[in-house]
Amino acid sequence: MTDTVQRTPELVVLLDENGGAVGTADKSQVHHAGTPLHLAFSCYLFDEAGNVLVTQRALAKRTFPGVWTNSCCGHPAPGESLPDAVRRRVQQELGTGVRDLTLVLPRFRYTAEQEGIVENEMCPVFVAVADGPVTRDPDEVEATTWEPWSEFRAAVLDGSRTVSVWCREQVRQLPEDPLGAPAAPTSDLPAAARG
Repeated sequence: MTDTVQRTPELVVLLDENGGAVGTADKSQVHHAGTPLHLAFSCYLFDEAGNVLVTQRALAKRTFPGVWTNSCCGHPAPGESLPDAVRRRVQQELGTGVRDLTLVLPRFRYTAEQEGIVENEMCPVFVAVADGPVTRDPDEVEATTWEPWSEFRAAVLDGSRTVSVWCREQVRQLPEDPLGAPAAPTSDLPAAARG
């Protein structure tokens, strides 16, 4: 008799066009050519000197492998708050905690496609300060680099720095000084993320 390991599915929250929850789906099954709208988040992690952590997605990832992007992205589990989801994924992917976690773009939404795989997300954006050294999970992150925010921002905006579609659009919308920006109201989040 052989033992089989049962994988616990990682569920994402499916959304309607108003940001309300309409169900859940297994993350491994949700990203394809017709990806349904779902809830996600992005985080930009800074150090004490104001450098931003830029990450390269692992080469083995199914979606957007090898693409350079913001510090951390992920999906909240059903019933999990966005701040808790950010802290969980930063710890899992980058081996560090966060402090001064601030919601800056509560209404960010995007679609992106690469090699037939589509992202379709309402994806509120946070900034935070790393609380400890970064130790990447190689299954998630291929490489990391700390860059001065002003230089990174300028290079993304003038097109000389290639990053993910969502990162480029987020940088366009982020304030010049993200760490100094006031927190956005949680009432501006998609309804499914306000609980």
